[in-house]
Amino acid sequence: MLPTLNSPTKKPYHSLLVGASMGLMALTFSQTAAAITTKSVTYTVDDKAYESYYAKADKANAPFILLIHDWDGLTDYERKRADMLAAEGYNVLAADMFGQGIRPTSIEENKRLTGELYDDRNKMRRILAGALTAGQLQGNDVRKGTTMGYCFGGTVALELARSGFEQKAFVPFHGAFDIPTGQSYDKTTGEILVFHGSADQSVSLESFATLGKTLEAAKVPHEMVTYSGAPHAFSVFGSDRYDARADERSWKRYLDFLAEEYK
Repeated sequence: MLPTLNSPTKKPYHSLLVGASMGLMALTFSQTAAAITTKSVTYTVDDKAYESYYAKADKANAPFILLIHDWDGLTDYERKRADMLAAEGYNVLAADMFGQGIRPTSIEENKRLTGELYDDRNKMRRILAGALTAGQLQGNDVRKGTTMGYCFGGTVALELARSGFEQKAFVPFHGAFDIPTGQSYDKTTGEILVFHGSADQSVSLESFATLGKTLEAAKVPHEMVTYSGAPHAFSVFGSDRYDARADERSWKRYLDFLAEEYK
């Protein structure tokens, strides 16, 4: 049975269709190091094509990870992270939240594309359902998977957590924590692991603390880690915000966490 997500009760939208109309096409096979197999996987949601990146581990029954990109779309950064995880023994689908061929190149475009999804959480959830279905059609047990994300993607990972979709865990790296009106963590089934920079000027420590209080009240198992001096987007290597200490420590903790979940 293909994944479907509950629609949030924030407010009515122009489209309330739940689930995804799926068409799957695998493209561009290649080989990377450590016998990782990579390819593009295209799926369809609401008659629109989305092109994801799939990195498969050289391991039978490898656990599944859904990776959600930052606000600039699916780039080499997410593909590199997917390859790194596949080398550790995980099958990773780096989802596309914007659409095939839509890769923003300006801050204005980033804001417009993410804003459309922030304003229409039902659409956000339908796209997530499409990505999960694509992962399932690659032979993965997505309900025993983990969803992670960077910045915008971390916010989207928490949206999936609030939807009640059953997974092992939801892991935002320097995401945002605001909860839309009408939503809660009452239906969350998996553990939440949060990585946040104490020097983040986009998402405050007060917001981070509020999330912790909210998860505690909802009795959601969680672990929340901050890194002193780390700014927003601290894990994006090659950027002027990159913080090697925070990146290396959060990545090590994440790998240890995954090993604990899938031992």
